[in-house]
Amino acid sequence: MGALYEDVAAMDASYHLPTYARKPVLFTRGEGMRLYDDDGREYLDFVAGIGVVNLGHAHPAVAEAVCEQMRKLVQVSNLYHVEHRAALAGRLSALAGGGWKTFLCNSGTEAIEGAIKLARRWGKERRGSDCFEIVTAERSFHGRTMAALSATGQPSKQEAFEPLLPGFSHVPLNDIGSLEAAVTERTCAVLIEPVQGEGGVFPCDEAYLEAVRSLCDARDVLLIFDEVQSGMYRTGTAFAWQGYGVRPDVMTLAKGLANGLPAGAVLASGSAAEAFSPGDHGSTFGGGPVIAAAALATIDALEAEGLGANAAKTGEVLRASLRELAVRSGAITEVRGRGLMNAVTLAVPDAQQVGAACLERGLIVNAIGDSIVRFLPPLVCTEHETAILVDTLDAVLGAT
Repeated sequence: MGALYEDVAAMDASYHLPTYARKPVLFTRGEGMRLYDDDGREYLDFVAGIGVVNLGHAHPAVAEAVCEQMRKLVQVSNLYHVEHRAALAGRLSALAGGGWKTFLCNSGTEAIEGAIKLARRWGKERRGSDCFEIVTAERSFHGRTMAALSATGQPSKQEAFEPLLPGFSHVPLNDIGSLEAAVTERTCAVLIEPVQGEGGVFPCDEAYLEAVRSLCDARDVLLIFDEVQSGMYRTGTAFAWQGYGVRPDVMTLAKGLANGLPAGAVLASGSAAEAFSPGDHGSTFGGGPVIAAAALATIDALEAEGLGANAAKTGEVLRASLRELAVRSGAITEVRGRGLMNAVTLAVPDAQQVGAACLERGLIVNAIGDSIVRFLPPLVCTEHETAILVDTLDAVLGAT
């Protein structure tokens, strides 16, 4: 760690609220799968900004689109038409099979807040003022603002901020009986991550999602999929629900949408797409010209480079190698994932130590709690890099 790191770390400590326990490294540039610190040391990135830079770091097509638009027009607000915004909404609708309308915002949390408002508006129009409750899953994560936090199924993230907003209940994932019991006349929506991300990469069972869709149809309840982390080809298909063959009424996007720039979206179809009226919701910066241009360039590159297919193929190879490591080492009790959204549960609760040891060896992974290590690399990841990951894990797990 050089003098620049020391200066920046000291300034962070002096001027930032202590909301992050930052790792002892300062990254100054990146390219593809690799990051470089202030001393020029190379790291292999299996976090990708927490599933954000799906194209890899510093992708030239996105950089060019941003620079070109910055030179033309940055911001005029959503009160006026601008280039790229409508094109982006149309592109997202097409990726999802058509028939969708979009609200553009700046983050996953904002997308979830928008979806919650949309669902409550829809429910009250449908069945009156008592129809505002939303059922979500235990261990889910939907964001850190108050409604999104209330929807989150992790008490450890909620307790310090109680009382939370009323109208949310949580049931075990992949338990259709519990969900059936929780959905009442007061329920306007069921909100689910097809693959739980922050909770530790727990995919929904295919039969479960099919049953959830049938339940929502039978009870006249919206089905909302949180695709903030699993969307934009991370699991292979453009959106994870397409791999399950279960279409929601509403979905939320963010993270990989603009390859690192702040972008989020709420997509709605059917009657849900008619729930909002002018003035019901808004965003100062959402869908601005620069961000929309970046998102369109991101989608173009994801498709042109075939990164969805690569995510599916490379993810299968990675999980197979991790399962072999689990058998060989005895240090891993479970391997989970879809595409390039994967995690392992460790036999010994030392995930933080494992993460730190990997960083020392030039490998960036994400430790969740005490026992889970998560891998969310850019979708340009190849089998060569997954082999380095598994070899490094093997060495670290053998040493801890």
